[in-house]
Amino acid sequence: MGALHAFRKGLNSVLNTACALLFAAMVLIGTYQIVTRFVFRSPSTVSEELLTYSFTWMALLAAAYVFGKMDHMRMGFLADKFSREGRRILSIAAEILILLLAGSVMIYGGFSIMKLTMTQSTASLGIPMGVVYAVIPIAGILIAGYSILNIIDLAAGVSEVPGGETKARKGGR
Repeated sequence: MGALHAFRKGLNSVLNTACALLFAAMVLIGTYQIVTRFVFRSPSTVSEELLTYSFTWMALLAAAYVFGKMDHMRMGFLADKFSREGRRILSIAAEILILLLAGSVMIYGGFSIMKLTMTQSTASLGIPMGVVYAVIPIAGILIAGYSILNIIDLAAGVSEVPGGETKARKGGR
C-alpha cells in the first residue's frame, strides 16, 4: 500500500502544481487582456482564447485532483443513515460508477472527440481543436486511476469512509 500512497501523493502534487500554474498564467493573461482592451483600445483575441482554454484545462484537472483527494461532493443525507460498513460499501459502489463514467464518457468519448477535431483549428491560436479537447481523456484517465486507488483504499479499510470516525481521529472535524 505504501507505493500506491506515494504514487497518489506524487500525482496530487503534480496536479496541484499544474492547476496553480494554469491559474497564475490566467491571471497574467487576464491582466494583459484588460490592459490591451482599456489602455490601448486594442483587445487581444489571442488572450481571450487562451483564457477560455486555460480555464477549461484548469477546471478539468482540478476536478481530477478533487477526486484524488476524495473531496468530491456527496449527498450525505442518505449515506449517513447507514452504518460505517454500509457507508464503505456505498462509497465503493459510487467509485465504481465514477470509474464507469470516466471510462465511457471522458476517456472513450474524449478520445473520439479529439480524433474528430484534430483537423479543425482554433480561431486565434491556430492550434488543432483536438489539442484543446485532449484534457477530457487526460482528466478521465486521472479520475479513473484515482477511482481505482480509492476502491483499493476503501476495500482495505485504509481510506476514510465519508461520515466515518477516521476524519475525527485525524483531527479534521
